[in-house]
Amino acid sequence: MPDTDIVIASAARTPVGAFNGGLASLPAHKLGEVAIAEVLRRANVEPKDVTEVILGQILAAGEGMNPARQASIGAGIPVETTAYSVNQVCGSGLRTVALGFQAIRNGDSEIVVAGGQESMSLAPHCIHLRNGVRMGDAQMVDTMIKDGLWDVFNGYHMGNTAENVAQRWQITREQQDEFAARSQTKAEAAQKAGRFNDEIVPVKVTTRRGEAIVDTDEHPKHGTTVDVLSKLRPAFDKNGTVTAGNASGINDGAAAVVLMTAAEAEKRGVKPLARIVAWATAGVDPAIMGTGPIPASRLALKKAGWSAKDLDLVEA
Repeated sequence: MPDTDIVIASAARTPVGAFNGGLASLPAHKLGEVAIAEVLRRANVEPKDVTEVILGQILAAGEGMNPARQASIGAGIPVETTAYSVNQVCGSGLRTVALGFQAIRNGDSEIVVAGGQESMSLAPHCIHLRNGVRMGDAQMVDTMIKDGLWDVFNGYHMGNTAENVAQRWQITREQQDEFAARSQTKAEAAQKAGRFNDEIVPVKVTTRRGEAIVDTDEHPKHGTTVDVLSKLRPAFDKNGTVTAGNASGINDGAAAVVLMTAAEAEKRGVKPLARIVAWATAGVDPAIMGTGPIPASRLALKKAGWSAKDLDLVEA
């Protein structure tokens, strides 16, 4: 590949923790810290050689100033290296990779750590008391829902946008449950075969019983079948089709990659995992936000000069 190609030199992630599960005691920046330290080790990069750190994070209420910088410094990267957070909701982590790509391509950075970090378990409940409560009750706001799972344009839950997609494209409850069951079965098989082991960095957690190591994804539910899923009630619309079993999960975790030019990787004796050929973003009606990857993928393929038939593996 050309020396100027921008490559992913290394990648790593924490396990995906269940909501209030094994990683629930760790704030997002601590999870990010673990992922960053590991990708630097894998890429043979000293912390002092990092030019910039960019991390996606949506639920930042109560996390303290600039959680990305907290993770960066916690991972041993010098204070002279800047870091910033990105909030583009579901696309935040991928957006940081695009931003890192641009920074290197433009000559503004040489080695960029990009990724994302999130602790949905620690998203706080908040209340506005600046002016006091003169009379009546005061209401707490769940920032996990308010900042991460609520469509502010239409005033309903993200799950309702999934219902909109199902209705518009006539995706039945049975089809959703079948897809969810296949996904769970694939995850179970991959876990049992150790397919995720190389990409996961174990996380050390302190509990009341002492120190514990979390090294396995907690979200997959082994033994999930269509029959099991079919018994769940709709979660967002009593007459709907989206349930807790076929919808996206609520989780904790972090992931990171190291970006550099192909020439830099060769100099360091690192075999790149991949090169970045093209990327794209596209906006859609918030009411059907889950369809966003469709026009974005088409645009990315167009920029690369490829078609869907040229792809051997699609991850979505």
